[in-house]
Amino acid sequence: MDAFYEKIMRPILFTQNPEVAHEMALRAMKVVGAVPPLRMVMEYLNLIKTKKPVNVFGVDFPNRVGLAAGFDKDAHAFRAAAAFGFGHIEIGTISMLKQAGNPKPRMFRYPDLEAVVNSCGFPNDGAEEISARLAQTVTAKGRKTCPLGINIGKSKITPLENAAEDYLFSFNALANYADFFVINVSSPNTPELRKLQGKEFLPNLLSAVSKANEDRAKKLGVKRIPIILKIAPDLTYPEIDSILEVLTSLNLDGICATNTTIERVRDGMETKGGMSGAPLFEKSVQVVRYISKATEGKLPIIAVGGITNTERAGEMINAGASLVQIYTGMIYRGPFFARSIAKSLLWKDSDWL
Repeated sequence: MDAFYEKIMRPILFTQNPEVAHEMALRAMKVVGAVPPLRMVMEYLNLIKTKKPVNVFGVDFPNRVGLAAGFDKDAHAFRAAAAFGFGHIEIGTISMLKQAGNPKPRMFRYPDLEAVVNSCGFPNDGAEEISARLAQTVTAKGRKTCPLGINIGKSKITPLENAAEDYLFSFNALANYADFFVINVSSPNTPELRKLQGKEFLPNLLSAVSKANEDRAKKLGVKRIPIILKIAPDLTYPEIDSILEVLTSLNLDGICATNTTIERVRDGMETKGGMSGAPLFEKSVQVVRYISKATEGKLPIIAVGGITNTERAGEMINAGASLVQIYTGMIYRGPFFARSIAKSLLWKDSDWL
């Protein structure tokens, strides 16, 4: 299937504007999710499962491969993730306020590099509307098949000093549906958002969300929801050390490394936005390796960035990641790329390890 996609389908899709092609793929995935018999057959054929569920930060995953945030921003198609081989899906990024994102065009492909530059800026329907949608579609059975991560970020018009309240609103609106939350403070597409990674804002932001999480768990008599922080690949090691200190002090559950990069690998590329895809891999794997070493492998890592073949997925696992995610890799390898990766990673969970 991957070869058919690359030779036949991809050239056709690449004649379309990247955002138009994305909407076509999203609609197709939504159709699969809305037809239970089709979804179940495709799950049976494509969902590669480990002998035992992969338990990371207290959540059981059928395999180690997830669909990164950015594909299903508004929770329209997440039910079909397992049908395409994914062991989890991360929807979003979702903000407190509904927003259109940055002006178009805002997605650019570079096929010879297997890269994409996007400056979308968190276009989404807002936490309240997406919460209502999830209330109609999330079921215990569906979440068991494929854990649901919810990625939340700051609304564009919210000042940095009020960021904690913005994230708290989204957390509270969406908490009933999340198997884990990802706090996005690292997108380059919302002005000044990356400043939230620094000492001035990060401790207050994460402590506020953590407290809300603990309070909710006590009030409802349920387990707290794992909280994961998503960081940029452009941080220095001292900056990463500072972030790790905050995560350790608050006993947060994991880190997602990394978001897109503001660096460019050649002249002539779109300058606005973040670059993903193959050129990002070396930066991302270095960050994963550094975090794993700095935390002695005790902090779960979701690795994302530049995974465009099965070998790179394996490198991320060897570098210390517990889970991997793809998005741009799927654009270049096809809709069943997750299945190929999950199959290639079965060695990690075989009996002799």
